[in-house]
Amino acid sequence: MVSVEITPYLDINLDSEMWVCSSCNGDLIDCNSNYKTGCTIAERDPSEIHHSEIDTEYKFSPDPKWCKIIEFYCPHCGIMIENEYLPLGHPITHDIDIDIDQLRTKISEGSIHLRTKP
Repeated sequence: MVSVEITPYLDINLDSEMWVCSSCNGDLIDCNSNYKTGCTIAERDPSEIHHSEIDTEYKFSPDPKWCKIIEFYCPHCGIMIENEYLPLGHPITHDIDIDIDQLRTKISEGSIHLRTKP
């Protein structure tokens, strides 16, 4: 499999044109879609992540009435691929959009490093 590293935990498989987990090579979803929709999604209360070290009414955690933490995991190996803080009611962001033809052009020019995996 020949893949291009997009983030530390997210690659694009050029052969299948799929988003893949860089940890286990598991397919997530086709590369024309938002990779996050191919992940296992967990919504977390900010207070679960940002624990208070002191007992006071003021916390360092975002207010769960205003913010949620969304975590995106590989459905095959369980590694966290991404996370984001979103206001309540906000849709999952589409943060990476790849032009696969332009990517192939840059690879043929030698300006992008390929990662070969078994």
